[in-house]
Amino acid sequence: MDNNINNSIHHGSSSSSSSVKAKIMAHPHYHRLLSAYVSCQKVGAPPEVVARLEQACASAGTVGDHTAGTGFIGEDPALDQFMEAYCEMLTKYEQELSKPFKEAMLFLQRIECQFKTLTISSDSACIEATDRNGSSEEDVDVDNHFIDPQAEDRELKGQLLRKYSGYLGSLKQEFMKKRKKGKLPKEARQQLLDWWSRHYKWPYPSESQKLALAESTGLDQKQINNWFINQRKRHWKPSEDMQFVLMDATHPHYYMENVLGNPFPMDLSPTLL
Repeated sequence: MDNNINNSIHHGSSSSSSSVKAKIMAHPHYHRLLSAYVSCQKVGAPPEVVARLEQACASAGTVGDHTAGTGFIGEDPALDQFMEAYCEMLTKYEQELSKPFKEAMLFLQRIECQFKTLTISSDSACIEATDRNGSSEEDVDVDNHFIDPQAEDRELKGQLLRKYSGYLGSLKQEFMKKRKKGKLPKEARQQLLDWWSRHYKWPYPSESQKLALAESTGLDQKQINNWFINQRKRHWKPSEDMQFVLMDATHPHYYMENVLGNPFPMDLSPTLL
């Protein structure tokens, strides 16, 4: 008996649901409701999904054509109110979904435009600028109705080049200065160390030797001079027989660095005396 009761309840519920569904499909606002629902589903969906949704909507609309319009406004006030409210709710929901999606797409388009602008070479910018400036006013008037989709990109590119070309140049110069002040290349430093090891007793290269080192290492003479000065100060101690050559004219490099470079004898460390 319980099973019979449950079956009756289930059958009654199914019948009631089918009746409500039939009333909704017969209501004049059914197509509006279906369109609003599908519009919500289409927001942010891939093109193939959008195509399937539109096809399903068209199929459902065709099926609904057989029953749509059989009802009329005022026949069921509660259903009229439901259909009107639900259509408005879906429409607002679709607008709320679309707003952040459209903003995100617009943002991505702007970023893509900026990346494209930055990757265009300055040479092509100059050529395009010349072409634009070289065109006559008549040509501009004739073609004024045609909108070049890349005109905005080229204009933005030109503005960026004009605004930041000097700044980028100064950044490049600053980078080159810092690079020169940094550590020497590994191979060049090793060649200088090899020369240092061979001439440790008197590590003062002559001008011809400096030129040879500059050619082999790719460094300039100032870099070589600075490296030897720092290397001698940090890692070289003259032997005992070299302690009395400070004023010797045959060794002017040592005299100039350690005596003329420090005119106050009290400042000389014991290791250099």
